[in-house]
Amino acid sequence: MSEISTVDPSAAVMDLKRRDARDKLTGRTRYTMDRAGAGMLHAAVLRSPLAAGRIRRLDTSRAAALTGVHAIVTADDAPGLVGIGIADHPLFARDVVRYIGEPLAAVAAERPEDAAAALAAIEIEIEPLPAVITMADALAEGAQLVHPGWQDYEVLFEGGRREGNVAWEATAIRGDVDAAFARPDAVIVENTFRVGRQNHLAFEPRAVVAHYEDGRFHIETSTQVPWTVRNATARVLGVPASEVRVTVPPVGGGFGLKFDMAIEPFAALLARASGRTVRLVNSREEEMLTCLCRENAEIRIRSAVTRAGEILGREAVVLMDCGAYGGEQIFLTTMTAHTLGGNYRVGASRLVSRAIYTHTAPNGAFRACNGVYNTFALERHTDEIAQAIGMDPLAFRYRNVLGDGDLGATGQRYEGEVLRPMLERMDTLRGIPTAATRMADGRLYGRATTVGTWFVFTGPSAATVNMNADGSATLVTSGVEIGSGSMMTGLPQIVAATLGIRPEDVVVRQADTDAAGFDVGVGGGRTTVSLGAASLAAAGEVRGKLLRVAADMLDADPEHLTIREGRIEVAGSNGPGLSIAEVASRAQTLLGPIAGTGGFTSKGTPAMSGCAAGHFIDALDIPVFAVHDCEVAVDPDTGHVEMLAYRVVQDVGRALNPRAILGQIQGGVVQGMGYALQEEVTIGSEGNILQTGFETYRVPLAPDVVPVEVSLYEGAPSLGPLGIKGAGEVPILNVGASVACAVANAIGRPVHELPLTPPHVAALMLGRRSAPVLPHIAGRWTDNLVKKA
Repeated sequence: MSEISTVDPSAAVMDLKRRDARDKLTGRTRYTMDRAGAGMLHAAVLRSPLAAGRIRRLDTSRAAALTGVHAIVTADDAPGLVGIGIADHPLFARDVVRYIGEPLAAVAAERPEDAAAALAAIEIEIEPLPAVITMADALAEGAQLVHPGWQDYEVLFEGGRREGNVAWEATAIRGDVDAAFARPDAVIVENTFRVGRQNHLAFEPRAVVAHYEDGRFHIETSTQVPWTVRNATARVLGVPASEVRVTVPPVGGGFGLKFDMAIEPFAALLARASGRTVRLVNSREEEMLTCLCRENAEIRIRSAVTRAGEILGREAVVLMDCGAYGGEQIFLTTMTAHTLGGNYRVGASRLVSRAIYTHTAPNGAFRACNGVYNTFALERHTDEIAQAIGMDPLAFRYRNVLGDGDLGATGQRYEGEVLRPMLERMDTLRGIPTAATRMADGRLYGRATTVGTWFVFTGPSAATVNMNADGSATLVTSGVEIGSGSMMTGLPQIVAATLGIRPEDVVVRQADTDAAGFDVGVGGGRTTVSLGAASLAAAGEVRGKLLRVAADMLDADPEHLTIREGRIEVAGSNGPGLSIAEVASRAQTLLGPIAGTGGFTSKGTPAMSGCAAGHFIDALDIPVFAVHDCEVAVDPDTGHVEMLAYRVVQDVGRALNPRAILGQIQGGVVQGMGYALQEEVTIGSEGNILQTGFETYRVPLAPDVVPVEVSLYEGAPSLGPLGIKGAGEVPILNVGASVACAVANAIGRPVHELPLTPPHVAALMLGRRSAPVLPHIAGRWTDNLVKKA
């Protein structure tokens, strides 16, 4: 019997307060942006004022001669290209600019005002070029190419198709879709949807402090992905990755914004050039203009169904605006197959996802990524299917949600009955729904129930656990605490339960790429799962060493020992025992340091051969499901939508810390409310983002928030340690869908766009707003790249 298998999962389950909560609430926590000190230089970045143009002249000589200026760097100092899937992204614009805000140069000076003066003194001439601002522009016949040399870029991941302004295409095709749509008993339902961008609006902007000493870079940065920053920075600077060390202070909000390299190389280059420590912090305006927003997208989806409610076939095209560079959008094209193809049992499907280049700021990952708008599109489409065949929407969902043995869009076979019992749980939570459509105050009432499928992004993680002589343990990982509590609470619970100590006796080391093994980063609901599995394995190795030493000390068999509450004892009511501190001290004397290491990576859940192309993840190791129910009131005069009640049944596998999960669900729902009702990034005709700060970007405020009623659904299959699943990402998944379906039910008109601002809703009620017309994805569904070899 292994030491790990003897861990009682229930020993890890407890409601715990965040250990970092008091310092954060009282302002004692020092984030990266707080790390200013004597002798540091202040950095600033010169950014392009045009969306598209050819750089004719860039002269830094006058700026370099100014008092207080220590270093200026440009594209000549950073020759490498980076990217995900495609290496298309230079650190600084080289020869051409591709979006407003693209970096042209960076300076380091004694004072912020010296850096600002240097930026103003840089002489720059840019010849304007035609710009493609929208995806329709980019896909038009004869459109200007954002990357005329796209064919020459290094392809870092094989399988996707590319052409012109289509940066990447991923497809998932299963079964005979054409035959499904040709059946004489098929009812064809078709819809188009459009969503805008969403800004992460993390309170702490992207920030970095860089040092260059003894031929190595040390980067302190606010990031979710220290190893990505290490490797990408090394690539763009043209140095070995071993010459870059990344450490991560507390992070003041991420949500996916900090899931890639950002401003770190600027500071690193300036530190090397100046020989001084350099601090660079984005202004709020820079964050708004260059934030890796949740992308705007357009979705065309149609289904063939029978009058009895069987889904014969489905096909969809999703266009994702990746902005000027492919970045994370290349990877995120993968998600479409698992979100549009993950809720329901479908006979045959053809799903196409394309990342489109435009002359706008690059987009990136944001909590539940494209799942949020794909779920909106799919659930609204599902309601319209039910209406077309005369079936109750909830009954249609009960009939068709995925169950044990059903196939997803990539041919993955799902395990267990999860969604159907979750719908039943919601029925109990909701009670008998009201049949009223108008409230006593004259407002229109609407309610809707939606389902959603997401997943835990597994990937490689590593952990080391060191046992200290005083009976405490130190956990060393590359994990980063971004607000979920996983690093500060979840992982200590797992280690503590394995070693028989208190969670507060587990010290969690700050992420440091010199001290911890490789990790793909914190996000995708993976922290407690992937890092938790690695930590469990590492703690299990330590547990085994302690038990063997204790067995010698107690003259007992290791399998007859128990380890709990700070003691190791011989099983039995009166068995002799020792404190863990005594055993740890003895073990160090006999064996030296008592440490264990553990690792975890994707389990490789099978998909159907030949179904998926261009996908970074063909199948989901750990699918996660959600059922949401929403009640709204709509003012018929103003179009204002008020949330009346919100309920969530969430698949959590096993809830290690229910208190923490409830907090994540409440926060995720509120963030989703902003996406559904208020948050609107507007791109001007020149390619500039019009919202430049908190004053012009509307997010939910305290009066907008409604308490969320939550039921945690436990017991669904999971490969996670102790049966857990990630719980922080999925709460936002269904919110846009639930609100949109409820509003549609309230006003009696279909909803095809988000956000549902009062003017938008009022226009819908007045019949002045219809479904988006998307001629650039009209015609045959299989036209364009999907048909090309």
